[in-house]
Amino acid sequence: MAISRIAIGAPGEASHPDAIRAAFAEFFSMLIFVFAGEGSGMAYSKLTDNGSATPSGLIAASLSHAFALFVAVSVGANISGGHVNPAVTFGAFLGGNITLLRAILYWIAQLLGSVVACLLLKFATGGLETAAFSLSSGVSIWNALVFEIVMTFGLVYTVYATAVDPKKGNVGIVAPIAIGLIVGANILAGGAFDGASMNPAVSFGPAVVSWSWTHHWVYWAGPMIGAAIAALVYDNLFIGDGAHEPLPHNDF
Repeated sequence: MAISRIAIGAPGEASHPDAIRAAFAEFFSMLIFVFAGEGSGMAYSKLTDNGSATPSGLIAASLSHAFALFVAVSVGANISGGHVNPAVTFGAFLGGNITLLRAILYWIAQLLGSVVACLLLKFATGGLETAAFSLSSGVSIWNALVFEIVMTFGLVYTVYATAVDPKKGNVGIVAPIAIGLIVGANILAGGAFDGASMNPAVSFGPAVVSWSWTHHWVYWAGPMIGAAIAALVYDNLFIGDGAHEPLPHNDF
């Protein structure tokens, strides 16, 4: 069982150079991702004079997030694993692929990266609003919760299949492409209903800068639940105890 491989980490982990470098990698990857993704939404609002959402706007959001995430994962992959998502980090932790202490470092870096990206956007755009995620008309919190669970399940399942599974072989850039594509596809599916976050940090930055917290818990609970289900399902069904590569003894 994956739960038996959960590791807390060594006491000196928070100050270990490799862990610090990995946290910085997550910070910069998240900044890149949120600046491009949230920025594309702000650009759309400016071009349409804050007009209502349209199918073309949804497609633009899907493409911008897919492209930006492909880059963000790629640039961080060799340093931190390119999680760029607290839910992905949570899934990796549950599968025994990262220690709790390093996961906490990643979460802090990811949240800070999102907030800094939104602050930079607000300044660079002359004070335009960094809109927080919200539910569309007629969408209940439970509808949105299911959307976030299922979409994040697909994302983390993809991460496990293309980046975590020891049997993946030499996939090169396939993993970042696949991860970017599933996020883009999920935005096309769920963007019109709840914004299709799949990423607590992506929701956190705009919420902090705009100070809008309505239904914000949905964008934490849904992704974390979906990530946990995906990690446990993939790890136990397709990796198993025999094929799992344990954490190195010096991996903080």
